[in-house]
Amino acid sequence: MVVEGMRWLIALSLFAACKGNPEKCDQACRNYAQLVFWDKSNAEIEKLPADQRDAARKQKMAEFQKNLAEGVDLCQSKCMSANNDTDTECLIAAKTAAQARECVTK
Repeated sequence: MVVEGMRWLIALSLFAACKGNPEKCDQACRNYAQLVFWDKSNAEIEKLPADQRDAARKQKMAEFQKNLAEGVDLCQSKCMSANNDTDTECLIAAKTAAQARECVTK
């Protein structure tokens, strides 16, 4: 029984080692989504008359939150399966949409 338990523990440890870090994947996915979404949205908002921009920002914020809630789990899952620390760290460190896009187009 102890031997079976040890085998299970070893198998579980090896399986966990094959996956990316869930916290870092969450950070990377959220940073990418935020940078890319707002890069496009801010460009659209700036084209609007000044008196329409606040309402447009509120609408875009609601859209962003909805899109993030719908897509972050899939992104995290794919990130963890890929287990690519280089891209994950790149996405976390990105400060602009262009930098974030570079991380995933290498």
